[in-house]
Amino acid sequence: MIEQMFSILRSHPELALFLALGIGYAVGKITIAGVTIGAVTGCLLAGVLIGQTGAVLSNDVKQAFFLLFLFAIGYRTGPQFFQSLNADALPQIAVTVTLCVVALGVAIVLSIFFGFDLGTAAGVLAGGATESATVGVAIDTFRKTAPTPEAASQFESAIATGFAVAYLVGVVSAILVQSQLAPRMFGRSLKEACAELEAELNITPNDTGNSARREIEARAFVVGDNLVGLTVQEAEARVPERQKAYIEQIRRGSEIITPMPKERLYAGDVIAVAGLRGFLVEYADRIGTEIDDRELLDIPVEVLDVVVTNKEVAGQRLWQLNQRPEARSVFLRGILRAGQTIPIFPGLTVKRGDVLSIAGARRHVEDAAALLGYADRETTATDMVFVGVFIFLGGLIGIPALKLGALEIGLGVAVGVLIAGLVAGWLRSTRRTFGFVPEATLWFFDSVGLCAFIACVGISAGPSFVAGLIQSGPALVVASALICVMSHVSALALGRWVFRMNEGVLAGTCCGAGTSAPALAAVQEAAGSQVPTLGYGLGYAIGNVLLALWGAVLVTVLGG
Repeated sequence: MIEQMFSILRSHPELALFLALGIGYAVGKITIAGVTIGAVTGCLLAGVLIGQTGAVLSNDVKQAFFLLFLFAIGYRTGPQFFQSLNADALPQIAVTVTLCVVALGVAIVLSIFFGFDLGTAAGVLAGGATESATVGVAIDTFRKTAPTPEAASQFESAIATGFAVAYLVGVVSAILVQSQLAPRMFGRSLKEACAELEAELNITPNDTGNSARREIEARAFVVGDNLVGLTVQEAEARVPERQKAYIEQIRRGSEIITPMPKERLYAGDVIAVAGLRGFLVEYADRIGTEIDDRELLDIPVEVLDVVVTNKEVAGQRLWQLNQRPEARSVFLRGILRAGQTIPIFPGLTVKRGDVLSIAGARRHVEDAAALLGYADRETTATDMVFVGVFIFLGGLIGIPALKLGALEIGLGVAVGVLIAGLVAGWLRSTRRTFGFVPEATLWFFDSVGLCAFIACVGISAGPSFVAGLIQSGPALVVASALICVMSHVSALALGRWVFRMNEGVLAGTCCGAGTSAPALAAVQEAAGSQVPTLGYGLGYAIGNVLLALWGAVLVTVLGG
């Protein structure tokens, strides 16, 4: 029975790949000592296990999945990456570059010290820096100069072994450094640091701003005596600070009116008030007598995700946007930056590429969307022309190489596609009429693309994995821990003692630079705040690019 299954997997390696994905994602959900193994490690281990059957997958299949993954990284982080190239972002850029450079330097030194072969060295760098893309770029770089197919296969086996051990150690080390060691370095807790920044971001010149509450509704009231004679504008001005409520419609007799700001309220008027539920409940008696008027409350509403592309909006704080006439009767429900939800504070600076989820009466939402940039309306369609062409062009950019004797120096297809993804994402953020890739498709490209690639590496490495692990296991643990700890501590020291960054934002930046979402989650839990996500996006955008490139740099330096 077992031999028959092995035979099926050898005859149909495509089934072996999907079996590895199924097992890998299941294993990835397992949590040990509070640390989740993760789908990447799960798929690598599943691939190694299935590789014992002798199944062989085409390198073309592996490369195709990896290119999808690289495109997704670039597309998602492109707006943040190009936007970061300015003086205001210098501290975060410096912290990110420092972390990445130290990781590369330590990896090279330790690889020489421990006598790691080239594949193991690349795997340790990728794992210690917790960047899976380093694996693919290193493999792509080595394949161009490999003397024989057997040498390429041995390189892949070694890199898989190194990465499997180093990645888990790197994730745990990043969590411990950012959530436990960093507060001890700086002498105060993450909770205290984040609370300090929250207080700063909640302050505005007039102490006004948007609320993070999302419970928005409309209710009908017979106008109270205290509002009779006031204009709509005057009545709305009585709403307490940090609340929002607007008169959307007025019933006067049998007529329903859409009021202008100067429209006066008369005795007997029934008004439809849209606002935060807490305000409408708490202050109902100050508005009037609540009644049920279905016709009056039949107001077309819309919830819309809007991508900020307007240069006049980017760089402004939320409280400033809240004072613009286009913000009337529009409620902010959430903000995404580089795929991460960030907290809403009045003092938060809006950046190009941010996705603002807004809600309110349709006419007001449409006005706000026109001000902010481009409305991302729900659709399941992916612009595959855009995706396919950019991956192709990126590959073409990466193919040319400068030949120095037997050595070829060039970007490589993988790096070319990563750069193409960055440009594609940036173009999409500036010209939203083309190139749409839904979040679900991006997840597939990102998660499944990477895990399928890693599973293929594991299947190829299967036969020699155990021998390599036994030979280098202890050294891999020590090296990967040192790479992670030294790079993160260096970045923390620079950010806090040179640039005086808030510890919460600094921790988020370091987690992003190390592309470690588990570490970010641990930091947020320790801080009891979402403030660290404010630094994650920029660090993630730059860190992904640099650490991926390091795969080519390490192979060139140690293999030259």
